[in-house]
Amino acid sequence: MQVTLAIDCMGGDFGPSVTLPAARQFLRDDPYASVLLVGLPQAIEADASRLAGEFPGRARFVPVTQVVEMHEAPASALRAKKDSSMRVAIDRVKSGDAQAAVSAGNTGALMAIARFVLKTISGIDRPAIATILPAQDDRHTYVLDLGANVDCSAEHLLQFGIMGAMLVSALEHKERPTVGLLNIGEEEIKGNEVVKQAAELLRGSGLNFYGNVEGNDIYKATTDVVVCDGFVGNVALKASEGVAQMMATTLRQELKRNLYTKLVALLAMPALRHFKQRVDHRRYNGAALLGLRGVVFKSHGSADAFAFEHALRRAAEAARNQVVDRITARVSAHLAAEGVAQ
Repeated sequence: MQVTLAIDCMGGDFGPSVTLPAARQFLRDDPYASVLLVGLPQAIEADASRLAGEFPGRARFVPVTQVVEMHEAPASALRAKKDSSMRVAIDRVKSGDAQAAVSAGNTGALMAIARFVLKTISGIDRPAIATILPAQDDRHTYVLDLGANVDCSAEHLLQFGIMGAMLVSALEHKERPTVGLLNIGEEEIKGNEVVKQAAELLRGSGLNFYGNVEGNDIYKATTDVVVCDGFVGNVALKASEGVAQMMATTLRQELKRNLYTKLVALLAMPALRHFKQRVDHRRYNGAALLGLRGVVFKSHGSADAFAFEHALRRAAEAARNQVVDRITARVSAHLAAEGVAQ
């Protein structure tokens, strides 16, 4: 299936120096994809023209006059940056010129603009941010929400479960992915009242609900999807990143400690390379903004070209497999079962 991505080429810490090489590699790897390269003429027009020549009919430059800064207030970006690369990329999804938008820019601004332009799916109260985290045995786990919604009701957590399950269904081609609810214990009596109520709603939702899971279950891939509020999800994500960085730094220090450890490191190099590849966070780049009437993916702001290309791949796969339609249909079925008028 042909798919077109609108790329915010100005977003992120490195802007066009990352987004344009990633777009080139993405087009090489996916012959059925096209891109709209959205950015300032003085920054990307020359490179965008070269890409258009290299991939005839598959790369097009879309000029803008503004850029949303990485630390700009979402309200300011929404009101004053209507011709920003971020806004125009999302506008192209709204118009149907593109099937997905990808940006490494300001997360708050991206969520605010995407929600304003695309609106939420009927029956979804709040969009959520979902991403993939690596797990043991070369598996992975989808987790949401990761920061878009700090305070959530039980109904919101149910909606996150539906959206996460449909994302996995689209990307992993699983008909009934398992859904776990992040809690401080597996027992049904554990957790606060919101989590207990959410568990009841999930049990009656028709989803393949596993039950409560704990933080370590994320990295065991106990379930395909783990649901939590944005406060807990963001803390879990940042703590995980910190632990990974600490382990990598400590391992390097220990392997360089003396001649013997350096020799051990040399002998262990193949295993160390494989380990690094398995846990390389760049391979998991690309968080979906779920619950919108359009596909929008957020890349990490500090992503390099390799990581940004993975975000492009993920967005293309979600668009091709109609993740928005899947969520819409599942939410509609849930509302119908509850007797709620749409």
